[in-house]
Amino acid sequence: MKKVMMTLVAAMITVAASAQVYVGGSLGIGSVKLGANDAKTSFKIVPEIGYNINDEWAVGLAIGYQQGECKLGKADYLQETEMKLFGVNPYVRNTFLRTKYVNVFVDGGLTYQTIKDFGSDFQIGLKPGVAVNFNDKLSFVAHIGFIGYETFSPKGDGKSSNTVGVDLDGNNITFGLYWNF
Repeated sequence: MKKVMMTLVAAMITVAASAQVYVGGSLGIGSVKLGANDAKTSFKIVPEIGYNINDEWAVGLAIGYQQGECKLGKADYLQETEMKLFGVNPYVRNTFLRTKYVNVFVDGGLTYQTIKDFGSDFQIGLKPGVAVNFNDKLSFVAHIGFIGYETFSPKGDGKSSNTVGVDLDGNNITFGLYWNF
């Protein structure tokens, strides 16, 4: 039994030592001005961790917080008070083009977000992206758009909004940095 346990421990240490883990995420800040009203500032922080299974496939998890103005689905919920949003996004990444300096990938995943005092949002779909590799350890990453299904469920008696399609506008781009171990 001791030999079996020692073999399992050695195997786990070997896998962990060769693991291709990345950590990073994105930060964002923006301003929204509606008509003659004052501009409202919003920000978001989205830390992320992932594991490269091989050169083509990875799995990861992003957890984010956003405060300020939010656009969800086809319904704009722009209020006088700032909103606070918390989200979780597990995903699977396929890197289908890999060069020395640039990787092109697509993330397929689920996103669940809850908006304090307003409701919740659920997405399932694809997020295309590109990574610029500065060196073996540091990458600049951009996600561009969303392709899939989204539903927003407001609190109270409000009607849910559902969206299916492609969203590639300038408001749906994120930038971040990854540190590769």
